[in-house]
Amino acid sequence: MNETAPDIIDVIEASKPALYLDAVSVSFDGFKALNNLSLVIDVGEMRAVIGPNGAGKTTMMDVITGKTRPDTGQVAFHGDTDLTKLDEAQIANLGIGRKFQKPSVFESHTVWNNLELAMKAKRGPFATLFARTSSEEEDRIDAMLKLVGVSDRRAELAGALSHGQKQWLEIGMLLMQEPSLLLVDEPVAGMTDAETEQTAHLLREINKTKSLMVVEHDMTFVEALGVKVTVLHEGSVLAEGPLDFVRNDQQVIDVYLGR
Repeated sequence: MNETAPDIIDVIEASKPALYLDAVSVSFDGFKALNNLSLVIDVGEMRAVIGPNGAGKTTMMDVITGKTRPDTGQVAFHGDTDLTKLDEAQIANLGIGRKFQKPSVFESHTVWNNLELAMKAKRGPFATLFARTSSEEEDRIDAMLKLVGVSDRRAELAGALSHGQKQWLEIGMLLMQEPSLLLVDEPVAGMTDAETEQTAHLLREINKTKSLMVVEHDMTFVEALGVKVTVLHEGSVLAEGPLDFVRNDQQVIDVYLGR
């Protein structure tokens, strides 16, 4: 009896990856921002996504988070949740957090209060206004301050933090909402070398319990992450694999790294 290879859909369903994009296309006024894009990120994986400007990286994250609806294709979360049928708030509540390139913290509030407010955002507005932080919640905030490296700044206003510290604080704020998948857009843009190194360490620590997609241009930082890399070009995957593999791919050199 001849054995046949399992269908790719059966494999996807069996493994239930954290994120599954299949043949996703998005057009804006005739321009194809995404062109039959397919991508799989496993549970517990951290994936780096690179590519030239206009490659479709931002549009891809917009589709995943519900900001943009694809023209065609499937976007699934943990195998069985169709993200294309949900709005941004519903997707965030499912456990997908997005960190934009520019830090967005409450600068007139203390570092501690930023994390407290992020945690309480899961409650209704009335409950948030009058809620008291429990000892368990205080322990969570303490642990998060330590994780993102701003414990010694807890009582200071967030506006007084360095650019890198604001980025770490915002990552901490997202983590307080307990996402299982974190999308991070160019986290080290504008950082010092020391901050960049610390950010790589932070993301590796987060990856011990979360799945991550990291969009970045800094190849030194991507190398420090030590993860599988996906190269986008003109809205689709150009190459995929370890960094040493993709940066020696002639097509990748021609369209991106050789520039």
